[in-house]
Amino acid sequence: VQLQASGGGLMQAGGSLRLSCAASGFRVNTNTVVWFRQAPGKERAWVSSILNADASAYYTNAVKGRFTTSRDSDKNTVYLQMDSLKPEDTAVYYCAAGEGAIISPSTDTYPYWGQGTQVTVSS
Repeated sequence: VQLQASGGGLMQAGGSLRLSCAASGFRVNTNTVVWFRQAPGKERAWVSSILNADASAYYTNAVKGRFTTSRDSDKNTVYLQMDSLKPEDTAVYYCAAGEGAIISPSTDTYPYWGQGTQVTVSS
């Protein structure tokens, strides 16, 4: 199983970025894929999840209404659309995955991880 995160960059506050998490070795529509982020000096924190069966999406309160996670089963890729970016969204963003339907904010829950992609939001 491999996850490849991409799409990070430098953006001004109020702007948008779309992160991608391309999967190989498993199907995104039969497993849960999540996004975490880690800001400098802080622990890795859960951002969002998209569940296997019906693509139900869940978000941490800090990003609700601004971030949207979705998937393209044909491309076997999960996306994190980030709108109305704020400086506090600055972090390294990671995608991770686990088998079945999982709702958990714990990093220990997910056995598969991609490399991080840096998102920097300037004020």
